[in-house]
Amino acid sequence: MLSHLVPFVTVSALFMQRVSAWGALGHETVGYVAMQFLAPKALSFVQSSLGSDYDESLGPAAPWADDVRDEKGYTWSAPLHFVDAEDSPPSSCSVEQTRDCGDGQCILTAIANYTVRVAETSLSSSQRQEALKFLDHFLGDVGQPLHVEAYEVGANDIDAKCSGSSTNLHAAWDTGMLTKNVDANHGSEATTYASYLISQIQSGEFESLTSSWLSCTSITEPVSSRSEAPTIESDIGNLLASAKSSATITPLECPLVWARESNAFDCSVVFPFTEGSDACTGTYYSNAIPVIDLQLAKQGYRLAAWLNVIFDGSTNLP
Repeated sequence: MLSHLVPFVTVSALFMQRVSAWGALGHETVGYVAMQFLAPKALSFVQSSLGSDYDESLGPAAPWADDVRDEKGYTWSAPLHFVDAEDSPPSSCSVEQTRDCGDGQCILTAIANYTVRVAETSLSSSQRQEALKFLDHFLGDVGQPLHVEAYEVGANDIDAKCSGSSTNLHAAWDTGMLTKNVDANHGSEATTYASYLISQIQSGEFESLTSSWLSCTSITEPVSSRSEAPTIESDIGNLLASAKSSATITPLECPLVWARESNAFDCSVVFPFTEGSDACTGTYYSNAIPVIDLQLAKQGYRLAAWLNVIFDGSTNLP
């Protein structure tokens, strides 16, 4: 119930081919955005748990899960950074828990597992810190469209260019387009970029969207077919309650909905792409940057809400 997810004995080539979602720049940005919206108890836990090693901040701690994934003691964590949606982009996009994470080794189950662990006061401070760092990272990963997609190994096998340099489409989304944008418009700094996204959340173009970001109801599901809409509070509450009486981690509804949101961009923005072309120029780039801004802001806000519910009992957000 409170152990690590069962490691694979070996990590397949597919897992090892994948590069780090968002790169350090994107993950740090998610963490810095989240820091702005933490409620008092969540903030206190984050600061005391991360300590001076991470400047008491989710920003510097966010890349840790990528930093250790190739180390001998953490190779088992590689498949937890994504869920391989077996859909058919760009014509059809979807994520299904049973179909795509039937073995329990994916980002959806990882978020559930580390939510339980970070809340468990019987664990050591180092164990809870590790759980916090995994949550910090995975709630960023689930917002990257190519970390919720199996096609062409999450686009790692699609040749691309970025500003003339050879790369692949996955890497262009992880780092290439993001870095170009931040270098050109945000002083090449994650903190400056995060401040821009925070301003858009508080009083800019994202302000009217934040309540929908905290929803755990699929925007594509007909209203008539929905049961009582899940919330972050109910999702985490049910998870923690079941963890006390069962060795099985209850699947979460909110991360699955959020994965489906990210995955929808694979059909609308990501895979309408000419292999070998330059993703960091022209119309493709100009269409991608607003999606990257949106997803990083959204997942930072959701990360704060997630931790607020665990430690303060509600999202404490509008």
